[in-house]
Formats: sequence, structure tokens, C-alpha cells
Amino acid sequence: MIKEIVIDPEAEKTEILKRYRALLSASKSTLQKGDKRMIRKAFDMALESHKDMRRKSGEPYIYHPIAVAQIAAEEIGLGTTSIVCALLHDVVEDTNMTLEDIEREFGKKVAMIIDGLTKISGVFDTNSSLQAENFRKMLLTLADDVRVILIKLADRLHNMRTMEFMPRDKQLKLSSETIYLYAPLAHRLGLYSIKSEMEDLSMKYMERETYQFIKNKLNEKKAEREKFIKDFIEPVNKVVQEQGLTADIFGRPKSIHSIWNKMRKKAIPFEEVYDLFAIRIILDSTLENEKADCWKAYSIITDLYRPNPDRLRDWISSPKANGYESLHTTVMGPRGQWVEVQIRTKRMNEIAEKGFAAHWKYKESSTDSGLDQWVQKVREMLKNPDSNALDFLDDFKMNLFSDEIFIFTPKGALIQLPLNATALDFAFEIHSDVGASCIGAKVNHKLVPLSHKLQNGDQVEIITSSKQTPKEDWLNIVVTAKAKAKIKSALKEEKRKVADDGKEILERKLKSLKITYNSENIHKLSYYFKLASTQDLFFNVAKGLIDIKDLKEYLASEKVIENKPQDKIEQEQVQSLIRNIKAKDSDILLIGEDMQKIDYKLANCCNPIPGDDVFGFITVADGIKIHRTNCPNATKLMSNYGYRIVKAKWTNQHELAFLTGLRITGIDDVGLINQLTTVISHDFKVNMRSITVDSDNGIFEGSIMVYVNDTHHLENLIKKLKTVKGVTGVERFDSAIEKAS
Repeated sequence: MIKEIVIDPEAEKTEILKRYRALLSASKSTLQKGDKRMIRKAFDMALESHKDMRRKSGEPYIYHPIAVAQIAAEEIGLGTTSIVCALLHDVVEDTNMTLEDIEREFGKKVAMIIDGLTKISGVFDTNSSLQAENFRKMLLTLADDVRVILIKLADRLHNMRTMEFMPRDKQLKLSSETIYLYAPLAHRLGLYSIKSEMEDLSMKYMERETYQFIKNKLNEKKAEREKFIKDFIEPVNKVVQEQGLTADIFGRPKSIHSIWNKMRKKAIPFEEVYDLFAIRIILDSTLENEKADCWKAYSIITDLYRPNPDRLRDWISSPKANGYESLHTTVMGPRGQWVEVQIRTKRMNEIAEKGFAAHWKYKESSTDSGLDQWVQKVREMLKNPDSNALDFLDDFKMNLFSDEIFIFTPKGALIQLPLNATALDFAFEIHSDVGASCIGAKVNHKLVPLSHKLQNGDQVEIITSSKQTPKEDWLNIVVTAKAKAKIKSALKEEKRKVADDGKEILERKLKSLKITYNSENIHKLSYYFKLASTQDLFFNVAKGLIDIKDLKEYLASEKVIENKPQDKIEQEQVQSLIRNIKAKDSDILLIGEDMQKIDYKLANCCNPIPGDDVFGFITVADGIKIHRTNCPNATKLMSNYGYRIVKAKWTNQHELAFLTGLRITGIDDVGLINQLTTVISHDFKVNMRSITVDSDNGIFEGSIMVYVNDTHHLENLIKKLKTVKGVTGVERFDSAIEKAS
């Protein structure tokens, strides 16, 4: 039964005005003469345009644009133009309002930003089969005005905050896109608090149980943690005041997502995560004294508490590429516990919290910023017309999360590169021609190969040769998106030249075999030789990989199937696939919107079993594959191929057995394996497929593949195995990660 929503127009009118006043209050610091009138005009226009629209929750739609404008003003620190654009960001798409109307009322700049926002509003639309290409288009707007991206981040953040009324598959899809692209983008634009909140909200929907578990654990220890922070800060505050510094010192809890990341990376339980919070020291300091004051505060902290020498991070002398400046150190607290301390000034803190927007505000005082260089690099990447959208996405993502190293040229110029960059990356960073003709490098005056990984502070001189050209294996050497794009472009050009020769050769050979040279036969040949494109066919002919003998075999074979592209599956096919592959009656999964029984395969990358939270993914060759929602591949599949995702739900049958893996660690003891196999085979009547055991210096580590009915069955088995004497840990594991097919 659907709950009826009772609407009180007067109460809603009051609430809308209340929210509008809160928006004005949040934007007070940036308002100039005439701004208030402009914001009011935008608000009235949005109110009128959306007057009959409601959100999934039943609330008036206008709540959404007001909230997006509020985030833009308050949390990102954007000014009047952005607030106006945020209020109007949906009107062109959702109503009869045109861009011409907006330009007439608010001017060219506002119209241009709204145009950018309208173009990208469908970037991750459910019906879009080319999300990656659309995301690329969205980033193209960076070249015009970065505010488009910032407002888009505010829009996505509000949608994530109000997602509880959406259907489960939409929640999963939005969460995947957010964690895959929007959170890294917020990180790169320096919006740390937005990035953390996006990660937490994505986790809330994708890993519901884990999220709730960590949240409950944090609440349990809250009072104890606050007392520890108070005891830690008191002596610091005292000395800071004695030394004449003005500072705000407080403890900041780590995000649930970052705690979960630590638990996963180190394979430790919650109880063993010690840095659940960080201490932050925000200094009130003048620009010329900033550096000295930060080091003074560092000196005070390290006099009071013993520092870990390996954990000092100085981003004041060399800020991160997104403009982040701060001193980080880890010290031993009063109860023998490591505590992270972050030291920065008010200006640095504003840049850390509000990223790009604050960076604009302080621009006059900063030197050529790494963030400007990064935006410039993104623009360069986008100008490369050849790159495949999904490759571009992967390259772009890789550059979003990279930490930086600083490399010197022979003349002492400083070049910023991502961590793990090689001599070849450096060559392409200087100039694409230098990269293309690079044969080696001298690092600190020593000769090194192209693949040599650079260290912070290296001085690098590139050696070139006019005979050198880019090679295929260079793509495995470089890490920067710029180098990858230039190498791919050069290889494509080289391949095209070779393919042109191959085309002529193939034409002659087909003529001698009396096969007509036409596009249909060329496509059939490509399909017969399992090649992705006709260009690959010509290239292989030119290289001698396909000769007259192979062509004769093709002629003799009667199984020439009509060519179909391998890497694409269209929207219409999705529904027909579902209709055509009805399953056997014994099936225990229901798939699709109307929960039908459809044939499927279980994905090898995560081995789902009944009880797991799952979704279906429509593949080109294997029909529907079932993945766990926390599968290592899930985020990428949902982000890049959202339109191929279908709902899946287990029914209550128990007669089938599913393969899953258990990793068991413990103290090696006589008869331990015998005890484990007894529990599995006799007590639980579970079949084992394989067992591998490794013992080193008295420590036992084993992997066992077992067949279970569902998650409940598996949990009971794990509990029982943990009671075996000598066993210290039992956990389920995923097998190898597989690519989307």
C-alpha cells in the first residue's frame, strides 16, 4: 500500500522562504551591490519553473536547487554567479525555459555555465550507454569554466544526501559513479570534506552492513575518544599560548570510509585501527610568518610527544598539485598510541576545505599553482581526439589520485610528476617530441633506462635520437595520462600507415583467390580472424600475420558468421537478452525489474552465494553474470556500463551448493589440518574442492575452496572453524579480478 503524501501549501511556502533566507545568509560574505537582487530574481524564476514538480520523497522540487546553491556557497565558497547558476541548474532541462531566456535575464556568463550544466546533466543517465564518453564531454566544460564542475559536485552531493527514497538499483548506480569519479574529482579539486562525505555516503549504500558496523563502533567509543583528545590537547594549548601563537586546536574523527580502507588494506579488525581521529592545529598567522609559525608549532608538538620520523609530510614547502598545504606528523600520545597531527594556517585550512574556490580567492598571493597546471593538463588530454573514451577515463582516474614528486631539469627548473613516474614520463612532460625520440636518461648524472622510476628531488637529463619512435611496450612504462595519450596517438598513426599498405596487399591476395573486395567480405574476414576492427585486419596482413594460406582456410570454412562488434551491447539488446534467456525452473535467482527467472552465470571475480547483496550484469558473450555489490569490479561496471545493470534477488531454495574461498591463519600444530577438514567435511557436511597450505616459522596459512548453500551457512562454518585450537583468523576471500566482457 502506497502511503499518501498530505500537502500543506502554507507550511511548504514558509519552509521554502526559510531555506531561501538561509541561502542568503550563507552567501553574505561574497555579496556585492546588486547581488541580492540577482539571487532573488533567479530564485523566483526557479520557483515558478519548478512549481508543479516534486522529488521522489514527495517534497517540492525547489528544495533541491536551493540546497545545491547552499552547498556551492557555504561548503565550496562560490560567489553570486555560481549561486544563480545553481538555483537555475535544472530549469532549461526540465521546463520550457530556454538558454536565450537566461542570457537575456542574467547575461552571457550565467547562460554559458547553465549550458555546461545542462549538457552534462545526462552524463550518468540511466538510459545512457556511453557514460564514459559523456563524462569526457563533462570535463570539456573545464576548459570553459571550472564552476560547471564545482556546481555539478554540489548537485551530486545533495542527491547522495537525499537518496533514501530511490530504488535500490539507482542507489547502487549513483553510489558507484560517485566513488568512481565524483569523489576523486572532489579530491583533486581540493574539496576534502566533500570527497570524504561522498565516500561515506557511497559506502552507506554499497556496503550497508560494514558501514553500520563501523558507525556503531565509533559511537560506542565516542566518550572515551573525546577524553583522550582533551588530555592530548591541554598541554599543547598551554605551550602554544606561552610561545605567543594564536591557534585553534581540536580533534577531527576520520571518515568511516577511510577507517574501512585501513581495515581492508592491512587486513585488521576495527579494534586494531588506532588512528580513528587526527588532531588539527589551525594557526592565525600573517602570510609572511606562515611557514615559520607552522614549524614553531611542529617544534612544540614534538617536544611534548615523541614523533615517528618516517611519518613527517611537508606540504608547506612543496604543496600538492591541488593546492593543499599542511604539515603532517605522527606522534606517540600519552597512552602509548600513535596520533596524527596536522598543522596549518587559516588560509591553508580554507584551501584544504574549499579547494579550488578558496584558491581563486588567494590567487594573487600564491605562485603558479599546481592546480592550474593540473587543469591545463586535463585540457590537453581532452584535446586528443583519438583516445577511446574508456581508456581516457582510466587514464584520467589514475591521474586524479596520484601523489606528487618534484623533479629538477638540468637547469634547475622544477617539474611536478605523479608518484611512480619514470624517466619516459619526464621526457613527455618536457615536450611530446622529446618523449617520442627519448632513448634514455641521466638521473643525477648516472645513465638509466626509460623505465627508471624517479625519486623526489632527482635531477634528470633526457637523451634523444632522431631514429627513435614510440613503441607499444612504452604504455607499460609510463604512468602520466599525457605520456599515455601521446604514445597511443603516435602508435595509431604508425599503425594507420602500416594498415594502408596492408589494405593494398589484401586487395591483391583476395583478387588472386577470386574473392570480391567489398566491405561485407572485409567485415566477415575480421570476424573470422577474431579481430576488433578492419584496420587490425589490414595491419596483420601487412605484418605477415595473415597470409594466403589463412585466407584459403577462410574460404574453405563454411562457418562465416555475420560480423558483430565485440565490445558493445546496445540498450535495446539488453531487454531482448532478458526476454530470450528464460531459465530452468530450479533457479534460485530472480532477475530484472519484474523479478523473472532468467539464466545466469556467477562471476568468478567475487563468487557470490545466496544471501550476498547482488546485481546482474549483461555481458556480450556470457549472458547475465551475477556479481556481489561489493565485488572488486562492481564500481567500475556500474559506472561505465550502468545501462547493463539489472536487479537480482535470491529466492529461498537451499538445495544448490556454491563455491567460495576461505583463508585460514593460525599457529602451526600437529593435526591442525585434520581438525579443520573434520569440521568442514563431517560436522558441516560441506564438500571441499581444494586446499592449499603454507607453513613458515610456526605460522600456518591455508586457502580452502568449499561448497556452501548461502551466507548463513558460510557464517556458521567460519564461526566453527574459529573455535579450532591454534586458528587465529578465518575470512572469506574473492578470487582474481576479471574484466567486464
